[in-house]
Amino acid sequence: MNPMKYFFIGALMLSFSAPVAAQDEQAAIDQAKELIKGNAPDMLKQVQAIYKKNKKKAAVVAGIGRAFYEVKDTANARVYADLGVKLNSPAAYVLAGDLYALGDDGGGAARMYEQAIYFGRQQGGQIDETPYYKYATVYRKVSLSSSIEKLDELANDRPDLAANGHVNILKGRVYDLANKVEEAADIYNKVALDQMEERDVVSAARANYLLGNYQKSQEIIDYGLTKQPRKFTFNQLGMFNYTMLKDYDKALVYADRMINQSDSVKMNPEIYGVYAKALNGAKKYQEAIEVYKKTLELEFDSQDKKAGIIKDLADSYKGINDYENAVVYYDQFLKTVSHATLNDYADLGRLYVQYASDLEGDAKMDKLQKADGIYADLAAKNEDAKEYSLFWRARVNSMMDTPEATDGKAQPFYEELFNLIYAKAEKDKADLARIKEAGQYLMVYYLKVKDDKARSIEFADKVLEIDPENETAKTISSLK
Repeated sequence: MNPMKYFFIGALMLSFSAPVAAQDEQAAIDQAKELIKGNAPDMLKQVQAIYKKNKKKAAVVAGIGRAFYEVKDTANARVYADLGVKLNSPAAYVLAGDLYALGDDGGGAARMYEQAIYFGRQQGGQIDETPYYKYATVYRKVSLSSSIEKLDELANDRPDLAANGHVNILKGRVYDLANKVEEAADIYNKVALDQMEERDVVSAARANYLLGNYQKSQEIIDYGLTKQPRKFTFNQLGMFNYTMLKDYDKALVYADRMINQSDSVKMNPEIYGVYAKALNGAKKYQEAIEVYKKTLELEFDSQDKKAGIIKDLADSYKGINDYENAVVYYDQFLKTVSHATLNDYADLGRLYVQYASDLEGDAKMDKLQKADGIYADLAAKNEDAKEYSLFWRARVNSMMDTPEATDGKAQPFYEELFNLIYAKAEKDKADLARIKEAGQYLMVYYLKVKDDKARSIEFADKVLEIDPENETAKTISSLK
């Protein structure tokens, strides 16, 4: 027979032998898996028999170890991982790394993944991405930059995965795990959406949302919804995005999809809170109140989050002019939040002023006195709040005065405020607005109520220094 004929027959036989051998190895692994899952009394003996027939076949040895790992039998998984490592099996090194990671030994896991990468390169064939990604995942806590560099190595070793965006997807996952939101959003935004898995679409949308890129986040969500219209997280993020964009009607469309048209509805205080905020924004205050109250029945992971819901509930009551309940819940907010700011207390004062505007007689006076007390406390607690306190105490006391201001209740506050601001070398817009209001009151008060023309003219001249076109000041100044 022609020698070349033998050569071609031999080559043909080799081409058939490789897939046949691979099939035999996979059959052995599948057999071991079934035995391990079944956990028969003689399971270990039967698995040992399979191993003895295939102890030189690295893929089978590693596969048996992985089967034990999947049923959480780490002791036997480690036995076969060690046997596979002796055969320089990349898959066995990955399994050994997983076992280290399971024991919170990130360093040991990283070393095993490095070995898997090394032997994967040495043995030729298509390089497995798994150890690169697992290394990046466990090592991110030690050095995020080194983790990303490992994925750059994957891009060099597997240019096909770099070209289709898969390496960038893996980087996005690592950044996401490391809570590097900006980096995650940036790298995900470089990948075509149709190359992403569902979990990556969620991560990309969430990262953009957290950065305030609501329109971009929504573009990603709308793509995701074409694939999974009933996915709760997609509809939830749609509600979040449109609430932040203040497009409350659209937010409520996604809220309806989230609650009534999604699979596996999983509400929590944050989601309920945004839903209620969207209702508030759409001026559906009574519905928002019901949602906020339902939210307060849930468990919160922090008192401040609960306080935020209580404050929003107070705002909803204010939206329907129910100041009685608004005040009750705002006071509850101040008692719940860990560190109430001066602005928080000031808001309560303004709430009492609004409440008073709907009342008459003693009831009105009672609310104004409470507002006055709050603004007085502000100055007592913080010297920096003195001007703000004087300004609002002046307004509140003016409301408590007669229509003609004959009692001059606001005079001491407006006058002290005027003098404080007038003495400043530089005055901002807020200063100018306050000094004009104070000056207007004082000019008229001294002229009409106290009949003190000289004092009135004194304030008029000072007002003209600040506001030369002030008609009241010009008129009074001309009385000299």
